[in-house]
Amino acid sequence: MTHQNAPRTDRVTDHPAERIFVDRWSPRGFTDEALSDAVLYTFFEAARWAPSSFNSQPWRFLYALRGQPEFDVFLAPLIEFNRGWAQHAAALLYVISKKDFTPPGKTEPAYSRTHSFDAGAAWANFANQVALGGWAAHGMSGFDVEAATKALGVPDGFVVEIAIAVGRKGDGAKLPPALLDRERPSDRLPVGEFVANGLFPKRF
Repeated sequence: MTHQNAPRTDRVTDHPAERIFVDRWSPRGFTDEALSDAVLYTFFEAARWAPSSFNSQPWRFLYALRGQPEFDVFLAPLIEFNRGWAQHAAALLYVISKKDFTPPGKTEPAYSRTHSFDAGAAWANFANQVALGGWAAHGMSGFDVEAATKALGVPDGFVVEIAIAVGRKGDGAKLPPALLDRERPSDRLPVGEFVANGLFPKRF
């Protein structure tokens, strides 16, 4: 796989930060280019090295490539709005987290308070590696969690966290006009609005 930097955006930082964190964004318009298992597993390798409580690594990834029978199964739980554009992605994925783990030195599993948080760290690694590879990933909370859990065969003790569409960013020709108008990197809150030195401030 040929690595390349994510396309440069016009986003401006208030403080120095690596451009991969600044330029990564979540488009909805994808090309018809197929995604191979080999490329996809490079993204999973980045997710593998995310930090987690007690190194419990509670994240699980399920995926289906466009053209596989399972792709429609992965597409079905999405809300209608997301199905409209995600159907053109090269791959659909779900991130799942395991709710318990066995602490070091113990033999019985215990509830992991950070299972969702840790899975989010793996998703961030995955998304940034996708961008570094010249692809795009768009995470979605808009899906029927119960339907996804059942359709994917997820057992008790696991939580379906998010769905992800992955593909090569296109010109948005398949998007309706309202979505095409939104096909651009969004801004972010200034650091000062979510960081404070000391106790929790009223401005939060």
